[in-house]
Amino acid sequence: MIEVEGLTRTFGAGGNAVHAVNDVSFTVPRGQLCAVVGRSGSGKTTLLNLIGGLDKPDAGRISVDGKQLAGPGRSLGEKELAALRRDLFGFVFQSFALIPILSAAENVGIPLRLRKTPVRKREERVELLLNMVGLSDHMKQRPAEMSGGQQQRVALARALANSPRVLIADEPTGQLDSETGRAVMRLLRAVVAAENVTALVATHDPLMMELADRVITIGDGKVVQDTGSEGAPGLSAAAGVPA
Repeated sequence: MIEVEGLTRTFGAGGNAVHAVNDVSFTVPRGQLCAVVGRSGSGKTTLLNLIGGLDKPDAGRISVDGKQLAGPGRSLGEKELAALRRDLFGFVFQSFALIPILSAAENVGIPLRLRKTPVRKREERVELLLNMVGLSDHMKQRPAEMSGGQQQRVALARALANSPRVLIADEPTGQLDSETGRAVMRLLRAVVAAENVTALVATHDPLMMELADRVITIGDGKVVQDTGSEGAPGLSAAAGVPA
């Protein structure tokens, strides 16, 4: 599903240059939940932004679902990149990024409105997703009326609205307490399986590392460890829960 080869992204120049991503290569099979871990400043957020088309690499190749986002001889315009982001990806951010004046249902429905999905189909999809994340009784509530965990569940439902092939989540539990964070992580594992999504999750959360099929550790912009790529360590694929 995801192929990254020789990916490089440098900020600054000369002696002040920072190699945020430095010659990174790996592949992620379809349906895999991959945790990307590393200390702050290790390059994991930059890596996710490059793969998701939110930033452009200085060198290297990125291919997602058979579509080349970056590479030799491949230069996408902003309109083409925006279309790929809309059709291929779902994004979950640490800050939730919900629109305050909209209800939970309206926030989840935004991607469907942008694609001009018929009203009936849009409402059915929104209802399905909010039920999936356990918020069917909170559809009319606005973000300020919900807890942090509930807001992140809305953000996850919104990320899945367009049935993306790849879900990218950057520290999705960073603003949550440990108990709520664990609940969101388990939910993320469950919905990835239910929606058959390939997921890249930047995280410091040990539970996410346990639930992931694979853990890629980033240090100084490079892959320093890649574990679990042959299967899900400590995970029962049939049950979708820790073995």
